[in-house]
Amino acid sequence: MAREKARYWHIEIMEWVPAVFIAFKVGVLSIGMFYAVKWHYDQGQKKGTETQRAVLRTSLKLAALFVVLVVVLLLVTFSVGTRLGLDLNFP
Repeated sequence: MAREKARYWHIEIMEWVPAVFIAFKVGVLSIGMFYAVKWHYDQGQKKGTETQRAVLRTSLKLAALFVVLVVVLLLVTFSVGTRLGLDLNFP
């Protein structure tokens, strides 16, 4: 009886692992992107040669690139997982 409960608990926990890892990955990448944009913005303010509009435009381009890269990363992750035989269907 205890062994069956342990096995069920293990399976239940393992169902949450991909969701936790993906959430962690999105969080880390979002924080990194925020600080990258902030650093570039601060550098633009220090130099004084770039206008605020140009820095904002560059920041938006970087943010768009980040979103595209996250989508590509998710697609690659799911395709590799599927090829490895993992069941990635949402309940």
